Amino acid sequence: MLSQDKKEALERRMASLGVFEDDLIEKFIRGTGSGGQKVNKTSSCVFLQHPASKIEVKVQRERSREMNRFLAREELCSRLEEIAEKKKLGRKQAREKVRRQKRKQGVRARARNVEKKRKHGRKKENRRKPGSHD
Repeated sequence: MLSQDKKEALERRMASLGVFEDDLIEKFIRGTGSGGQKVNKTSSCVFLQHPASKIEVKVQRERSREMNRFLAREELCSRLEEIAEKKKLGRKQAREKVRRQKRKQGVRARARNVEKKRKHGRKKENRRKPGSHD
């Protein structure tokens, strides 16, 4: 069975993510797969839905319904944390991109770009019609 410490740790984790028991839709369904008569007769598979984030979790790892409830909530928390981490990483990458764009150009890079522009100007100058110089 689950220890009280694990239950409390999960509750704290859910609270830190802003997930409350009232927000969850929980259903118990019959499991599938190997296990024989016991699996076919009991509804130990847990289907957990969090409407706010539109995340759905289905867990049937253990024979115990209570353990599957715990595992489903852990899976839900993991997915929410993963989504939050991706958002945080995206914001950080956007900040870094802006920082790189605003960064001053180095001396060699600036010289290289100036040379490219001069070369392009000479190329365009050669395309002009003869006698149309200013």
